[in-house]
Amino acid sequence: MKRTAVLLYAFITYAIFFATFLYSIGFIGNLVVPKSIDTGEWVGWPAAIAVNGLLLTVFALQHSVMARPFFKRWITRVIPQPAERATYVLASSVAFILLFWAWQPLPQVIYSVTDETARTVLTGVFLAGAALVLYSTFLIDHFDLFGLRQVVLYFRGRPYTEKSFVTPSLYKYIRHPLYVGWFVTFWATPDMTAGHLLLAIGTTGYILVAILFEERDLGDLLGNEYREYRARTPKFIPRFGGRREQPARVRGAA
Repeated sequence: MKRTAVLLYAFITYAIFFATFLYSIGFIGNLVVPKSIDTGEWVGWPAAIAVNGLLLTVFALQHSVMARPFFKRWITRVIPQPAERATYVLASSVAFILLFWAWQPLPQVIYSVTDETARTVLTGVFLAGAALVLYSTFLIDHFDLFGLRQVVLYFRGRPYTEKSFVTPSLYKYIRHPLYVGWFVTFWATPDMTAGHLLLAIGTTGYILVAILFEERDLGDLLGNEYREYRARTPKFIPRFGGRREQPARVRGAA
């Protein structure tokens, strides 16, 4: 019964995540969804900045604190170990949903592209960024990243083993294609408002800081193999030409 409950819990959290991810595309891009980044009643600069700043802080703290080893050790005293990742995914989705619901628009226009072809191109780039985010998760094992592999193994009575990561595809050229996808998603827009700019700056700043901690943790966990991969592979912009290194095989990097 316990294993079935954990399995059901993880699949529900995954469904919530995927719906949240799809909604985030509409929210950031002002596409289809009923509440987007630039819709809603104008409440004034002080209130909007205060509320949005608090929402971004909650988002950053949730992602950072729950990713730290000390928090993982604590929470697995309360919930089964295989459900830890699914719980992180659920909390991340809740943080996103809270941001969608409570975000206060800052509709002042920074720039607006009027040429229809250019608008179409920028929208296409935005959607390509979102697709890159999703594609990158499959490169590092989508189902392990979102907690499904752990609970399926638990349900079957099989032990969880760390997966070997061989830097496939885009990871041969840049270390963080997933974050590059988010950068493109946040910044590629034909209509940049003050609210959109605030979200883009806030999330970009958080990602840049988070990468420092993430790479430090990976270096501590994986040792020289990861440090050598980091030394020869750019963070965000691929470096073509010259001798291509063999993909690094680093245990558990996903």
